Amino acid sequence: MTIRVLGIDPGLTRCGVGVVDVRPDRRATLVEVTVIRTPADMPLEKRLLAVGAGIDALLDEHRPEVVAIERVFAQHNLRTVMGVAQVSGVALHSAARRGLPVALHTPSEVKAAITGYGSADKRQVQAMVARILGLAEAPKPADAADALAIAICHAWRGSPMADTPRGPGSEPASAQTPAQAAWRAAERSARASAVPRRLAR
Repeated sequence: MTIRVLGIDPGLTRCGVGVVDVRPDRRATLVEVTVIRTPADMPLEKRLLAVGAGIDALLDEHRPEVVAIERVFAQHNLRTVMGVAQVSGVALHSAARRGLPVALHTPSEVKAAITGYGSADKRQVQAMVARILGLAEAPKPADAADALAIAICHAWRGSPMADTPRGPGSEPASAQTPAQAAWRAAERSARASAVPRRLAR
């Protein structure tokens, strides 16, 4: 069954929002991508209200099954991290009001899921998002591509389809993106390395 995920890259000046449909074979299709913007000279409470209204409108229009948000992590700029945390709270509230489940993913989780490498840079993530979704070029600005990456990450790693058993022929190599192939290889490697430790006990 196809799952629709709304991904959010929280930010006060630019809040990226991306919606994707992902099939059981992990093929992803772009539904919507946008950036909600608020001016720096607007009072904080009105900026949060504007971001919340934008998220509300997208949730009501696209009706996702789940919302995925980038997890707040420590930054040197306290003002920036505070803004991200505040917008994350607004997004969590919007989802909760609609009874939608919410998942939080760290930047390294998203990078690993999309590129197969947890320390990938933004350019690599943007390029892979474009390739996964079959786009001629990466969505801009980076906040838009990041929101789509968060949504795809959740569909691949955090949704029920991530646990769906797959037979030897259920997902041919030709149907996998490079990121999917890398992730599959990492999963196989992790399982293989865990076996000797269990047998050694």
